Amino acid sequence: MNKYTLVPMNENHIPELADIEKICFSQPWSEKSLREELDNRTAHFIVAEFNGVVVGYIGVFVVYESCDISNIAVLPEYRRQGIGRFLLEGACDIAEKCGAESVSLEVRPSNVGALALYKSVGFEEVGLRKGFYRNPSEDGLILSKKLNNKENGEENEDFINRKLV
Repeated sequence: MNKYTLVPMNENHIPELADIEKICFSQPWSEKSLREELDNRTAHFIVAEFNGVVVGYIGVFVVYESCDISNIAVLPEYRRQGIGRFLLEGACDIAEKCGAESVSLEVRPSNVGALALYKSVGFEEVGLRKGFYRNPSEDGLILSKKLNNKENGEENEDFINRKLV
């Protein structure tokens, strides 16, 4: 049975994530930039694997009560299979565990598919960053989602080794 699994980013993932960055973004993060996040206490990067093959990832930064998604990428041949949603759920789980009250991100208005995904999981437009993107130049929509932090001792499901069948 084919399974998608979410695992924390480690050193072995870096070359594959850098390759995914080059495929998905006009201004990709380098291996060096990704590697630096391994030691960043506010950074949480989750990798999506399909039968052990890296197919996508998400990076989040949690500082106090806020969480920012810095990157989310899924290889083109694996899109529209629920992996992006799965990564977003994992990121929200981490944010909640770290005490964040909301999650925010920026997206190109022209990225209609990503925008539809974000809105389908509860993100709402809250602002605009003029000229945020380059290559090509474009504004960035700011989207945010309030989190439902668990109370009364309820545990959030751990994202490590989560599976999507």
